[in-house]
Amino acid sequence: MKKINVEVCTGSLQDVITACRFPIARIELNTALELGGLTPSAGLFLKVKEICPVPVMCMVRPRGSGFCYSETEYEQMLRDAQWLLEHCAGGIVFGFLNEKDSVDTERTRKMADLIHSFGKTAVFHKAFDLARDADTALEDLISCHVDRILTSGHKDTALEGTNTLKHLLETADGKTEILPGGGIRSGNVLQILTETGTKQIHLSASVRLQDHGSYQAVSAAELNALFSVLNTYSHENSEERELTGADIEMLREDRFEEGFQSSEDEER
Repeated sequence: MKKINVEVCTGSLQDVITACRFPIARIELNTALELGGLTPSAGLFLKVKEICPVPVMCMVRPRGSGFCYSETEYEQMLRDAQWLLEHCAGGIVFGFLNEKDSVDTERTRKMADLIHSFGKTAVFHKAFDLARDADTALEDLISCHVDRILTSGHKDTALEGTNTLKHLLETADGKTEILPGGGIRSGNVLQILTETGTKQIHLSASVRLQDHGSYQAVSAAELNALFSVLNTYSHENSEERELTGADIEMLREDRFEEGFQSSEDEER
């Protein structure tokens, strides 16, 4: 059985450090995950590029709430994307909808063209799940030459959306990639893989931590549990890794997160 590619959604340098200790395929880099993910800062991105051995997919999103942007916001997004691409981002994650809740094909095509001019990957994020019709949105994104679509199958979570995810994978038929994401955890990943047939997943493997208020962080313990499950699903994921002293210490320190974990933590 083919190896499952795991993309980890990160919101900080520490998240990236934690994620990169595992055999992941790539990361999605954000800030402000509590707002659904915003464009990372220059300092964060450049530091991540120094330490991260896998492709870094960068969110380009100027604000929380909604995906119908003003012309000024759109121009900002193009400039942010160009700077990130000039500094070797592996791809750009973005989403444009119009006021009628369909894909803004003009802006999507322009962003995809910019990304492809650098030879990188154009990813349409979960704004897809807010589009009025999934099949029409899929056709529009294929016509705009988007390389990958992050979606929970037009449901709140990928587990709830398995039927639609399977349909999208079959309909896309290699014209674009369908990347399931939303609520994927070690406890449900096997069911999602089995029911959709996907060969890749997106998750944040997150817990809530406390520091004068709560914040979302990648959990080493959850990623460790996830890869243990994947080892039972695909022999190509099952290569045993000898834990170094640093790995063991990371997992030991990670245990304090359990007291703050919530079933609602994993939204991406």
